[in-house]
Amino acid sequence: MDRLKRAQFWGEDENDDHLILQIIDGSKTATCCPSEFFHTPEGGFHDGGYEISDDVEVYDLKENLRCIIKITDIYETTLGNVPAKLWQGECCESGREFLDEHYQCWQELNVSEDTPITASHFKLQKIIASE
Repeated sequence: MDRLKRAQFWGEDENDDHLILQIIDGSKTATCCPSEFFHTPEGGFHDGGYEISDDVEVYDLKENLRCIIKITDIYETTLGNVPAKLWQGECCESGREFLDEHYQCWQELNVSEDTPITASHFKLQKIIASE
């Protein structure tokens, strides 16, 4: 690949970039997905299959480059057994809030507390566009 890997963070619609704004302000430092989808690219702006030390360009849903993050940790757990560093990195107040939010976001996937998820932690490297 002749470019940095890419990622998108999904909001409720193409104008919802609150997750990217949380990355830019330093509060969001983690994300996760069902493990079965971790290596699956989605469109031209989400490569999947990230590895520790990857620099990743973060795009909004309008395909604008917003920032660059560095992957610092990757691990697998289950949806019902997330460590505090994951729910905190996802800007949740508790493991229960994390679980409730992900049940809602992934309702079409029929997930349960036993569903394997892959977590990625990252740090902000560079802000490209804060708005």
